[in-house]
Amino acid sequence: MPIEFLLVGLGGSLGAASRFAITNIIKRKLASEFPFATFIINLCGSFLLGILLASQMGNLTQLLLGTGFMGGFTTFSTFHVENIRLLQKKRYVMLGFYFLASSIFCILAALLGLKMGSSGTF
Repeated sequence: MPIEFLLVGLGGSLGAASRFAITNIIKRKLASEFPFATFIINLCGSFLLGILLASQMGNLTQLLLGTGFMGGFTTFSTFHVENIRLLQKKRYVMLGFYFLASSIFCILAALLGLKMGSSGTF
């Protein structure tokens, strides 16, 4: 099996396990109907991915950390499931806020990560 597949698999496993652990911590600390855990994880993941992309690390490092770890850490599918659940519960204001805030702030976080990564701040 090529090393690239192993790196993506290893990174993805570690990213998913990290997301699971952080989600449990956030849910214990912030018991709320609002999906804070996914919001915070995707926000942090977008920022970190921006830094990784700007850093111009080698291909294998990008596969391990970017495609693997960040791919397992962030969660687009859970974001949509949570939106559907808010819709089903008729929590329209929370749904609108969550959808817009996630979309806007994750893009801004990625842009900030790109800027900081290219300026050598990280």
